[in-house]
Amino acid sequence: MVADDLPDPYEVASSPDHAFWADAAAAVVDARDPDEPVVVKGGVSPSGVPHLGHANEILRCHYVAEAIRDRGYAVRQVFTADDRDRLRAVPRQLADLDADIVGLGEVDAGALGRNLGKPYTDVPDPFGCCESYGAHFTTLLADAAADLGVDLDVVSNTDLYESGDFDDAVRTVLTRADRAREVLAHYQDKVDDDYVPFFAVCGECGRLTETITGVDLETETVDYVCTDSEADGDTIEGCGHEGTATFREGKLPWRFEWPAQWRVLDVDFEPFGKDHAEGSWPSGVEIAREVFEIEPPVPMVYEWFTLEGEALSSSSGNVVTVAELLKLVEPAVLRYFFAKEPLKQRDFSVAAIDRLVDEFDRLERVALGTADDGTAGDDERAFAERVYPMLVDEVRPERVRIPYTFAAVLGMTDDPALREEIARKEGHVPEDAPPWAVEEALARVERARRWARRTDNEFNYELQRAEQPALDLDADTAAALDELAAFVAGEDADEPPDGEAIQGEIYEVAKRHDVPVGDFFATGYRLFFDDDEGPQLGTFLGKLDRDFVVARLRRER
Repeated sequence: MVADDLPDPYEVASSPDHAFWADAAAAVVDARDPDEPVVVKGGVSPSGVPHLGHANEILRCHYVAEAIRDRGYAVRQVFTADDRDRLRAVPRQLADLDADIVGLGEVDAGALGRNLGKPYTDVPDPFGCCESYGAHFTTLLADAAADLGVDLDVVSNTDLYESGDFDDAVRTVLTRADRAREVLAHYQDKVDDDYVPFFAVCGECGRLTETITGVDLETETVDYVCTDSEADGDTIEGCGHEGTATFREGKLPWRFEWPAQWRVLDVDFEPFGKDHAEGSWPSGVEIAREVFEIEPPVPMVYEWFTLEGEALSSSSGNVVTVAELLKLVEPAVLRYFFAKEPLKQRDFSVAAIDRLVDEFDRLERVALGTADDGTAGDDERAFAERVYPMLVDEVRPERVRIPYTFAAVLGMTDDPALREEIARKEGHVPEDAPPWAVEEALARVERARRWARRTDNEFNYELQRAEQPALDLDADTAAALDELAAFVAGEDADEPPDGEAIQGEIYEVAKRHDVPVGDFFATGYRLFFDDDEGPQLGTFLGKLDRDFVVARLRRER
């Protein structure tokens, strides 16, 4: 059986009647007339460092949950931690409870290797701070959601098994084992008449074994032999123990566990990456109907994204965490990234994060009606007005945003008063801005400064304002600096020059005094940054207070 009579997961979030894809998905859920609370579910296996890719599932669900609430429903957003899955490999990196990524040399990696094949919740926490490996990384996932302002109801699969909530689902699968095998054979090779869709936790070594030799439905137990298992191309050796386990001392295989979650948690909507769309989802639909005799939830496919052009991967170490990024941008900016069209493939670049911030700032202006370039079309305006309230804690028209790269320029100085002075001078902080708006606006400076340092880009310099660097100048260079100081002061002009004019004058002054242009720029960088290079010098000097620039060029302070 195929899912032809179900909503197409590729089309659920598409509708010309809705400006925001989440409203299109909510309309499909609403059309089913669901009971309350409507359950929106995501989930992940806590296998390692929770990275930005996991926020895909969290925030896609969040937006649909919000859209369903706007239709008058009570909604429960559930996130399952598939923590009874086995530890399949030792990851290259881990993260402590502060979400700081560490290498394996900082933990007992050998202990992890000795626990391969065991459920995550039976593997000791390598940091010693949580009950288990699974609990540690589930906590980090929940913390990331909280940092993004999402209220999750995190559910542990291990808890569902051990509490008995999965008992009926396990009993159903094993009672209908023949039908389960028949369905699974459509999607998976090597499903023979001896296959039993259940894994038992070995009572001797604690590893999950797939070799089930007997089932007793009356006592709700299975007999097993602890045999070898394959994981990521490697073999995890079984101990050979023969024993008996209860339904609560094992787990269903993933293809059965997923629809079992739909049944146990009464799920109405669940998104998933496109990798599940062709295999896991169709098998889940057939298992739900043919084995569990339930209807699957409304599905929605989303596209994965890359990080700096490469696949996100905890195992390879190509990850960035929510906690890391929130040191660089406001939560609303990250929320905006996931509010975009879910089926469009994107790349997330930390190096180019300024462009994402610029996009968000424009959306905010369009939503608040303060965009003054006249280029916002009806579709952009409708999207902005619908989405923006979901991105920020509160819609406050008085809010001020300093352009991100300009904030990075301000980050070249440690002086808070100077930062504010320059921002006001350049018109990025209005005179009538309330104090809270000024404080929020200037908070972006530290984020942009961290970005400059992390990426070591053109803004990664520090203005030497407190003390003048020592210089040994020849007469021509000293004279050129004095002439440039007079130009910056505007002594022979109707009004002081701007940064572009200063940049051009640097070239001309150097030529007039027969000073090599490169050497003259290097002198300027040494004078202001105590470095041999820096940002575009004239443009930067045009943003500073003029009296300081003139005095420094004259070597007076």
